[in-house]
Amino acid sequence: MRIIVIGAKGDIGQAVCAELGARHELVLAGRSSGDLRVDIADRSSVEAMYANAGAVDAVVCTAGDVHFSPLADFTSEDFMSTLREKVMGQVNLVLAGLERLPDGGSFTLTSGILDREPIRTGASAATANGALGGFVKAAAIEMSRGLRINVVSPGLLDVSAPKYGSWFSGHDPVSSRRVGLAYAKSVEDAATGQVIIVD
Repeated sequence: MRIIVIGAKGDIGQAVCAELGARHELVLAGRSSGDLRVDIADRSSVEAMYANAGAVDAVVCTAGDVHFSPLADFTSEDFMSTLREKVMGQVNLVLAGLERLPDGGSFTLTSGILDREPIRTGASAATANGALGGFVKAAAIEMSRGLRINVVSPGLLDVSAPKYGSWFSGHDPVSSRRVGLAYAKSVEDAATGQVIIVD
């Protein structure tokens, strides 16, 4: 398959590329690096990415900025920035890609653990993750031509623990390889409308 991976340089993106790159052709996309440039929060940028990518069989997104702040300090714009980047950015990839992918193509989005295991300062991330789970479940029942959609919801990755572990007291980090395998399941298997949890 030929697969677009958005956010390939991040910890999750690298796990995805390590697993899928052994068997498939990857087209890497990101805001500041990769084969293609894209700002997923900007629908016109997403359209341009698809136009420049040519034919692809699947889309994997591991991108989406999230704002962290104590709840009392959050503003409406802080929440909206997370929703624009993390939620609508990934929704844009799906809406713009519905007519781009071939029969049987797939979308794999990324949420995370914080809607089921919240942390202090993570309210907007938890909100975004829950929204993405709802979106893929609803979108899956309306997709035609055998198109599929799932969202992977990983815990804190082992490679991310040195940087973010202090935020996740009591969390047992998950292996990058297991996270990569979850994306392989979404892309290569038959599941659709699923929240694929990696704890």
